[in-house]
Amino acid sequence: MPTPDVLIYTRTTGYRHDSIPDGAAALTELAHDLGRKAEVTDDPEAFTPGRLAECAVVVLLSTTGNVLTPEGRAAFEAYLRGGGALLAVHAAANAEPDWPFYGELLGTRFDGHPEIQPGTVLVDDHDHPATAPLPDRWSWTDEWYNFTSDPRGSGESGVRVLARADESSYRGGTHGDDHPLVWCREVDRGRVFFTALGHASETYRDPAFRAHLSGALTWLAPLPDPA
Repeated sequence: MPTPDVLIYTRTTGYRHDSIPDGAAALTELAHDLGRKAEVTDDPEAFTPGRLAECAVVVLLSTTGNVLTPEGRAAFEAYLRGGGALLAVHAAANAEPDWPFYGELLGTRFDGHPEIQPGTVLVDDHDHPATAPLPDRWSWTDEWYNFTSDPRGSGESGVRVLARADESSYRGGTHGDDHPLVWCREVDRGRVFFTALGHASETYRDPAFRAHLSGALTWLAPLPDPA
């Protein structure tokens, strides 16, 4: 049986990041390193039950605006609830603003960002393959996204926050001492991972960030042990 692959979706109907081609290339390389094929597309017709059944992970790479058809939304929701996996990167927090299910998946929505500047990522949880390679305090330059709410919600969402922004290290944060940046959760039989990082092209050539993405892919869809 073929190994399920990684579908990297790059469609935008709002702001489009210049880093998308670099991110797609990096994620393709990382998928190959993990023993999976990868396809990059901006075609919403890829979101069909048949195509999604072949996917180990769907990556929404800085997608913005409404990027799925109604039929695609239905197929994607069924895929995730049935055991699929989503890696949402950076501006994917600003995708599908009219689809309540997607907001529930992430647990929050994008709410602006200050100017690009250096700051510090606080890694709270190293017991995850996406953050295990990172230092406790990770010096980083990015857009430092703010969100409309805490993705943990009432505490019943199952959201596991892995890393936060140290708002004392940059200007423009709106969450205070608890500013989630990276989190994961399960939804029914599926898995979701979100990282707010990944604005600039050079980000995707950074070894630590590539290890971060590779760990996310590994957690979302680990390859079975060979028989």
